[in-house]
Amino acid sequence: MDQPRRTFLDDLLETASPSGFETPAQRVWTDYVREFADEVFTDAYGNAVAVYEGDPDAPTVALTGHADEIGFIVRDVLDDGFLRIARVGGSDRTVSKGQHVTVHADEPVQGVIGQTAIHLRDPSKDEYDDINGQFVDIGAETAEEAREHIEIGDPVTFSTEVEELVGSRIAARGIDNRTGIWAAAEGLRRAAENGVDATVYAVSTVQEEVGLKGAQMTGVALEEVDAFVAVDVTHATDNPDVDTEHRGPVELGEGPVVTRGSANHPVLVDAAREAADDAEIDIQLQAAGSRTGTDADAFFTSRGGVPSLNVSLPNRYMHTPVEVVDTEDLDAVADLLAAFAGVAGDYDSFDVTV
Repeated sequence: MDQPRRTFLDDLLETASPSGFETPAQRVWTDYVREFADEVFTDAYGNAVAVYEGDPDAPTVALTGHADEIGFIVRDVLDDGFLRIARVGGSDRTVSKGQHVTVHADEPVQGVIGQTAIHLRDPSKDEYDDINGQFVDIGAETAEEAREHIEIGDPVTFSTEVEELVGSRIAARGIDNRTGIWAAAEGLRRAAENGVDATVYAVSTVQEEVGLKGAQMTGVALEEVDAFVAVDVTHATDNPDVDTEHRGPVELGEGPVVTRGSANHPVLVDAAREAADDAEIDIQLQAAGSRTGTDADAFFTSRGGVPSLNVSLPNRYMHTPVEVVDTEDLDAVADLLAAFAGVAGDYDSFDVTV
C-alpha cells in the first residue's frame, strides 16, 4: 500500500465514528473521493456517495462500506461524577473494563472504564458486568463538575490508535468497518483510472451496526443502481483460541473473501470470481446459509430485489479495541472491486436465468 493510500486509511481509523455520529469520518471520506469522482453527495442522515460516470448504456454498480463503528453513549451522570454508559451497537462487555476511552463532547474528554483492582475483589467471583453496569471515570468529583465537560448522549469510543504489527499487519479499533469504506473509495478510484464502461458508485453508509439503517436508506434512494457490492470485515478464525466448531476457511493474508449463499446473487458471485481470475487476485470463499450480517442483507431486498454481493476483509478479534488485519488483503479487496467494475460492463443484466 503506497503512502497516500495508507495516510487515508490511518485518517479514517483515527477518526471516531460510532453509529449515529458518523459525520467526522464521512468528512474524511468525502474529502478524499472528491479528488477523482465526477460527483459527490450526501443525504439527510449523512450517507455519502461518490460517482464515476461510465457509458450510459452500461450497468451501474455500487461499491459500499459502512462508516460507523461500535462504541458507547453517556446515559447518566452519577452524583460522584462517574458516567454510566450504554452500548452503541454490539460492544463487547468482556473487553471494556480497564480501557482508556474518549468522550466525544464539544471538546474531547479523556476517561477510563473503571475496573476494581484485583487486590480488592475475589477473583473466584468475577463476572462480566453488562455495559449498562459499567462506568467511565473522567476524574470529576461531582456531577456538577462532570456536566461542565460532557452531556447526556455524548458518544464514547476506545482510545486505541493504529499500531504497526509485524510485516503488513496492523491493529486498531474501528477496522470494522472503516476498511470497508476505504476499499469502496479505492475501488472507485482504481475503476476510474482503468476507464471502465460501467458507471460506478462508491457509497459510505451510516448506522450499519444498529440495524443496517443506512443501507436501507440508500438501497431505495439509489434506484439507478443495478448491483450492490457490500464490503465488510469477516472473522479470520486462524488464532489459537477459536473453538473448533467456529473455525472456518478464512485466514489472514490469504486475500479477499467472496461469500456464497443467502443475499449473495449467484451471477455477481460468478462475476467476482471471473474478475479475480482475470486480475490474478487470490480469493477465499465463505458460506452464508441464512444471512451475511452485512449491508448486503438490506440492499438485496430493496426495490423488489437488487442483485447484491458481500465481499469481505479477514479480521481477527472483531468488535474489540485490537482488531487485526493484513493491509495486503485490504489492497487486494480494492483491486478486486475495480476488477469487478471492469467485468460488470460486459453484462446486459445480472438477473438469474430461470
